[in-house]
Amino acid sequence: SPWDAWLVLRGIRSLPQRMAAHAVNAQRLAEFLTAHPKVTSVHYPGLPSHPQHELARRQMRGHGGVVTFEVEADKTGLDRMFGRLRLFSLAESLGGVESLIEAPWYMSHASMSEEALAKAGMHTGTVRVSAGIENADDLVADLAEGLAAL
Repeated sequence: SPWDAWLVLRGIRSLPQRMAAHAVNAQRLAEFLTAHPKVTSVHYPGLPSHPQHELARRQMRGHGGVVTFEVEADKTGLDRMFGRLRLFSLAESLGGVESLIEAPWYMSHASMSEEALAKAGMHTGTVRVSAGIENADDLVADLAEGLAAL
């Protein structure tokens, strides 16, 4: 429709700036999470520890805005962590200008069997973050507050 076309045209003008902020914030979050004692692993192609970091470095101008990390927690622990967050919204749909967070085991992938989830590399403490365009220091502080609840 004309309205939808206008919305696309309006949004596309700032897409490069939004995507750059998305990737910069995700990199910052990944680096913070890597150093956090309650985080057991971080999956983000912008980290040198990622198995495909060199390939991503050659193929990408940023490393995207989604970071996956692991903590030792079950649903109760994740609920405590999510309940402390103020900037991250709990959502299954990732991507947007606001920062979002989810637990795939209980949310986006809940229809999969436990065996399939484990085969896909997920467990009860898997958390996925979509970094928005907010201030990176604020996002780090918010995640630190959430992780303190574990």
